[in-house]
Amino acid sequence: MAAKIKKGDRVIVLTGKDKGKTGEVIAAFPTENKVLVSGINLVKRHQRPTGADAGGIVEKEAKIAVSNIAIVDPKENKPTRVGFKTLDDGRKVRVAKLSGEVIDN
Repeated sequence: MAAKIKKGDRVIVLTGKDKGKTGEVIAAFPTENKVLVSGINLVKRHQRPTGADAGGIVEKEAKIAVSNIAIVDPKENKPTRVGFKTLDDGRKVRVAKLSGEVIDN
């Protein structure tokens, strides 16, 4: 299965406590169908002090299910579904269903 959401994509949250917020995908976990989005799904973790870090309670991003996010259309700036299209030069690219705009560069 081709990846519809990749690292570096701008996404919007559709459900949950962060509904409506946008962020950039930091990491994708295709086997788990989850992604890590900057500033979204923040959780508090108790960190033990190490040589480099002081420790304490740290806020960090947790994984979020791919079904709860959508890619932001580059043209319309709204959530959109993703389709695939083969260009004339033979490259397979991701396309926003809302505007038909190519997502991949």
